[in-house]
Amino acid sequence: MGGLFGVVSKKDCVEDLFYGTDYHSHLGTKRGGLAVRNHQGYTRSIHNIENDYFRSKFESDLPKLHGDKGIGVISDYDAQPLIIGSHLGTFAIVTVGRINNIEDLAQKASREKKHFSEMSGGVTNPTELVAMLIAGEDSFECGIAKAQEAIHGSCSILILTQSGIYAARDRLGRTPIAIGKKGGAYAASSETCAFPNLGFQIEKYLGAGEIVFLTPDGYEQRRQPGTKMQICAFLWVYYGFPASDYEGINVEFVRYRCGAALAKKDDLKIDIVAGIPDSGTGHAIGYANEKNIPYKRPFIKYTPTWPRSFMPHRQNIRNLVARMKLIPIRALIEDKKILFCDDSIVRGTQLQDNVQILYEDGAKEVHMRVACPALIYPCKFLHFSASRSTSELAARRAIKEIEGRNDKFLDEYANGDSAKNRAMVEKIRQKLGFSTLRYQKIEDLVAAIGLPKEKLCTHCWDGSSYY
Repeated sequence: MGGLFGVVSKKDCVEDLFYGTDYHSHLGTKRGGLAVRNHQGYTRSIHNIENDYFRSKFESDLPKLHGDKGIGVISDYDAQPLIIGSHLGTFAIVTVGRINNIEDLAQKASREKKHFSEMSGGVTNPTELVAMLIAGEDSFECGIAKAQEAIHGSCSILILTQSGIYAARDRLGRTPIAIGKKGGAYAASSETCAFPNLGFQIEKYLGAGEIVFLTPDGYEQRRQPGTKMQICAFLWVYYGFPASDYEGINVEFVRYRCGAALAKKDDLKIDIVAGIPDSGTGHAIGYANEKNIPYKRPFIKYTPTWPRSFMPHRQNIRNLVARMKLIPIRALIEDKKILFCDDSIVRGTQLQDNVQILYEDGAKEVHMRVACPALIYPCKFLHFSASRSTSELAARRAIKEIEGRNDKFLDEYANGDSAKNRAMVEKIRQKLGFSTLRYQKIEDLVAAIGLPKEKLCTHCWDGSSYY
């Protein structure tokens, strides 16, 4: 997915920029980058963070970075920030999102005799494409608006200029941006968890498509938000850090409510409730509190030598890392009826291995409750599950077993009250080896978040979406 952070200050901002960007490390695996502006111009630093911490890669660069304004990014895709020379002036840019029609836009640019310099493996750099669209207009505001209208998918943007930072949320608000304030400084961030320890207070959540311009003295709205919003509901279920708020709604609080909603549908007799670390933990606490059943940790996540929150892109390495991270505690497993909560089931491969370990360590029963509905449609707006084909999704594999192909009656399978949905869930249960398996109903997830459904993107569960 990726995350961005920017800060404008009356004094040197590099420390805030460094730590603020680092607070987005759970959102991406590929590249990290910083760019700062001072009276001498722009300085940037980009590193590969696939196998190391953001902090350890960038600490040695900090003495070289000086400026009172800067932008940073954790990217799950391309190397950024980029520094662009244009008739609007020189600027640095970072983006977060996914451009589905990037090839069409690149071909159109080629026909207009424009060129791209940031090419890797023959693939157009999406951030450079966005910069090109912006620089083709008479102002940053008009350029950002043009880019947002042209892009199919989503794209949130920070632009660093000589006089301040433009912050622009994607057209339908699928990814968040919040503005923070402290004495002598303002910041823009994907994750509000970056604010408290740096002394910032949340000042504003940008609306869908809204553009603001930040200086150390404040911010100005340069484009009003649109009337439609579809923020990614999966932020509260999985992506978002527990301490973050989106639209004023805290992630951890929503996860407790998700777990409680699952508990209200159950009458199982179990010994303990547990979460698959880490993103299943909040859901499990909510379940345990609602049922007044002990919450315990039969799996412990070992992270000191496995720094990446997201897994590597190669599936065999993903499986190895996932297995090495989770260590079972036999004393909490043997002779126990255990109910686990997890954020979601994507492929299910590692869950299958975990269930087998639990039974080998003496578990009597292993039940699973999933905080969201079954993932039936790959995400086309962010990069979650983008590297996985439709056929890899556990739900689609189950549908293929039932129907002989994985693309029939999808609306019925997405309906949590249908016979086909129950048959699909049973296939998944059998495959993964759970004693029982239940998914959250879409209406219960929406209620736990607390926004109207039309303001949430729920495409990966029910196929509903619009550009």
